[in-house]
Amino acid sequence: MAGHYDVLKTLIDAWKRADIETVASLMTDDIVWHYATAIAPPLEGKAASVEFLTKFRGTMGEVTWRIFHHAESGPLLFLEGVDEYVGNDGVRVAAPYAGVLEFRDGKVCAWRDYFDMGLVQRMKASKAAPDYVEALIARPAV
Repeated sequence: MAGHYDVLKTLIDAWKRADIETVASLMTDDIVWHYATAIAPPLEGKAASVEFLTKFRGTMGEVTWRIFHHAESGPLLFLEGVDEYVGNDGVRVAAPYAGVLEFRDGKVCAWRDYFDMGLVQRMKASKAAPDYVEALIARPAV
């Protein structure tokens, strides 16, 4: 059986190709996804997650989501990365984040993303990220 990080790499590759069907196949039907932990209520269930993903991916052009570090412990995958994309409007958004994914039977059953929504809104408004944030974003992926 593939490790949790291998599943995530498959999910990321599918997301970059806008292959929502493959992304969804890697989630359990009862997934609870905190796509913006402490900012918005979670999405509950695969159907709600797919609806969100379809709308969100539709706003994006190029996606360069990258992972800098990860660690697995039992059913958990901890990660640090940058969610980076260029919107259909040509604006680059790059948000450093940390996440925790829980797995059951090789699929993601819970997902929690932690990031700075203020930074995302700043970048969506075509304002540059501070130099110290750009330094975080520029690190090499694993």
